[in-house]
Amino acid sequence: MDEGGTPLLPDSLVYQIFLSLGPADVLAAGLVCRQWQAVSRDEFLWREQFYRYYQVARDVPRHPAATSWYEEFRRLYDTVPCVEVQTLREHTDQVLHLSFSHSGYQFASCSKDCTVKIWNNDLTISLLHSADMRPYNWSYTQFSQFNQDDSLLLVSGVFLGPHNSSSGEIAVISLDTFALLSRVRNKPYDVFGCWLTDTSLISGNLHRIGDITSCSVLWLNNAFQDVESENVNVVKRLFKIQNLNASTIRTVMVADCSRFDSPDLLLDAGAPDNAPGRVFDLGSDGEEEEASPGPAGAKGLRRLLDGLLEGRAQPQLSERMLETKVAELLAQGRTKPPEPSTADARNKLLIFTTGCLTYSPHQIGIKQILPHQMTTAGPVLGEGRGSDAFFDALDHVIDVHGHIIGMGLSPDNRYLYVNSRAWPSGSVVADPMQPPPIAEEIDLLVFDLKTMREVKRALRAHRAYTPNDECFFIFLDVSRDFVASGAEDRHGYIWDRHYNICLAKLRHQDVVNSVVFSPQEQELLLTASDDATIKAWRSPRAVRVHQARRPRPRPFFSWFASQRR
Repeated sequence: MDEGGTPLLPDSLVYQIFLSLGPADVLAAGLVCRQWQAVSRDEFLWREQFYRYYQVARDVPRHPAATSWYEEFRRLYDTVPCVEVQTLREHTDQVLHLSFSHSGYQFASCSKDCTVKIWNNDLTISLLHSADMRPYNWSYTQFSQFNQDDSLLLVSGVFLGPHNSSSGEIAVISLDTFALLSRVRNKPYDVFGCWLTDTSLISGNLHRIGDITSCSVLWLNNAFQDVESENVNVVKRLFKIQNLNASTIRTVMVADCSRFDSPDLLLDAGAPDNAPGRVFDLGSDGEEEEASPGPAGAKGLRRLLDGLLEGRAQPQLSERMLETKVAELLAQGRTKPPEPSTADARNKLLIFTTGCLTYSPHQIGIKQILPHQMTTAGPVLGEGRGSDAFFDALDHVIDVHGHIIGMGLSPDNRYLYVNSRAWPSGSVVADPMQPPPIAEEIDLLVFDLKTMREVKRALRAHRAYTPNDECFFIFLDVSRDFVASGAEDRHGYIWDRHYNICLAKLRHQDVVNSVVFSPQEQELLLTASDDATIKAWRSPRAVRVHQARRPRPRPFFSWFASQRR
């Protein structure tokens, strides 16, 4: 200012100077005088700072809920859970999975040490209960899920059967008394299982039909197995699905269709209905339809089989290929078509990994669950056997052309996030037991379950190194604004769902198997690792609030300057 109080530099020149500064320097300069403070909060200035600092593509608009570019910059810098606040070391072996209660007050952890631990989520996390599953012949626990009212905990594990054969089992634990209420067999063990209602859960069973052909039966089980009479159902068959080429159904989860019309974050909201993008439906003209024999193909296969049986033809196919063709033919007249889709908001979607070419899970199957199917009421087990002759057709199939190693739903259940390690472009599966090699890079794909379209927002920043035959599951999680995943490179990763950018890397000493956001506070994230620890991460803002001695936290710009990257 000169002696008369007039600025020596016009706002436009101060603005140009501020453009050359970093965010922390702009905030510090804003303390000099009123003129500089006004310029330091200019919307165009912070728009430029935002795109430059976070390296967001210029064609990506501001988050629809943002009030200003300055506040949006602050949100991404100050509310991402990237500050380690606590390390839990109570497990004695690899920690495989974490799950929060819906209230956010508790969470559970599963481990190779064969325990499931339940924790109190206070300001300082503390152990509430530990259940050892070794007395039930389990070798380890691998997955858990709270029911909707947080009264029961589903725990899935690997069960040692006769002759050391590995199968799976699901246990239900009361969260009031920690009593074990029921146990349900689950095969293969990586079906995991999930809740359908507050008192019923889904499990799987696998039946071998041939060398590489099988069928998976999905069962609806009552969480309480105290049968009052022989006419009361505690279990009911939900679906029976054919498996080809050594594939099986795994990783079942349920999406609630009633949440689709009020999404937390509408991805690609501006895209027209006819915008390009793969549509995943068995009735489409995609690869899935080409893979299934039509009437002409069925007639040709029938002629080939007739010739083989009568000794008139020599097989041109390998034994495995012939088995697959025969299984496809036999299933044609024994597969129920999908029931007509309805707009009933009470419907739910059963989602799982599967395949049609090889044993590695490269497809996502989606099957509609109607309201009348969500109860074990009906004929008692053993009645209505005639229906066993039929397979159930899938409603939709998503082929990711790679090995699926993780899936997670957004809080509104509308978007499905999938961790996949891609096959080489143009690869062909000649032998179902020899899938193509998989990439080290993990692609995080996004699918809209309302439109059954792929959202063109693939994320890539994390890596995995194990080959096909050793590849294991990495559990991811999605909050209102963020998506997080573990990786084999000893880090957890956090991305912004709207801007499609990686915001944080969270370090462990070994593979990060599972990540989970608190459902009530996305500024708290937990990570679980092969290093036998669970780490709690909070946002810088939450750390300041929790540690501040005064009611008012330090100003954002002063924290930013002290923590400058």
